[in-house]
Amino acid sequence: MTAKEYLSQARYLDNRIKSKLLQIDSLNELATRCTPSYFDMPKSPNREGSRMESAILDIIELEDEISKDVVELVALKKEIVEVIKQVGNTEYQTLLEERYLCFITWEQIAVDMGYELRYIHKLHGKALEEVKVPASYEGGHEMT
Repeated sequence: MTAKEYLSQARYLDNRIKSKLLQIDSLNELATRCTPSYFDMPKSPNREGSRMESAILDIIELEDEISKDVVELVALKKEIVEVIKQVGNTEYQTLLEERYLCFITWEQIAVDMGYELRYIHKLHGKALEEVKVPASYEGGHEMT
């Protein structure tokens, strides 16, 4: 796994969490539009639960997945912070933290650091060369 792939894992995991949160919003909207079924009413012939019940179960399942993903993201970010701290150049550290922990755009990083965008990309390449990917990720460890 390259340094860039390793560092990018946090962004992928963060995006996955955001996607699941959007799914929960959609399911919540669906659940509020559904009419509840009452226990004394006859069961539907298709023997499936109500749409509301299905939506609520899906929401609970997604919330459990999100909780696990958040725990994983926190642990991964802690690990990435330690890896970035091992880079000797503080300018490289700042660039890597802004890009891979805060998910800041290249343009904003250039503004924050007071450099032209082209120089930021060059600096990024040099910073990545300094990153030591943990041994547990070498050999193509699967990204989450």
